[in-house]
Amino acid sequence: MISAKSDDDDDDGRLQGIMIERSAQITLHPFTEYFKGFERVEAIKALFGEQTERVLENLKVEFFSSKFGYMSVSDEDGHLLISAHHLKNADLKVVYLDIVHELCHVKQFMDGRQLFNSEFEYVDSPIEIEAYKITVEEAKRIGLSRDEILEYLRIEWINEEQHKRLVESVGLATATAV
Repeated sequence: MISAKSDDDDDDGRLQGIMIERSAQITLHPFTEYFKGFERVEAIKALFGEQTERVLENLKVEFFSSKFGYMSVSDEDGHLLISAHHLKNADLKVVYLDIVHELCHVKQFMDGRQLFNSEFEYVDSPIEIEAYKITVEEAKRIGLSRDEILEYLRIEWINEEQHKRLVESVGLATATAV
């Protein structure tokens, strides 16, 4: 149990006697318990090589209960964070592509790369561009049309100009793009 009193909290003593446990345990689940068959996906095998099955068997997933958010990778230990709402309600192909995208970030984490870098806007981040390139190729492989891929890349927190840059960065831009 950690006391509410610390060097930077409650300097005036108004929380005296209050105790707050601030090291809550995160519940992690095996990736392969919820996501099966990814060890056979060529894009994933290209990422992890001979270690694909082992990586996926050891990968953990943390589900969070929020209508906001999608998926990400922990920059502390490389486990996946997935919105249970997104998992349940998004189009199956979107969820699939999001998992492919996040598995790219898992590999980047394993390689010691910095996942979050404030030097770059999201759409200009080399980490994101690399992951989206792989995801776009996988989207093509599973039969998404160019328009469907462009829509997939229309992320709610980016504006039109950023969307255009992302589309160009992943090699989809043409004179008629966006």
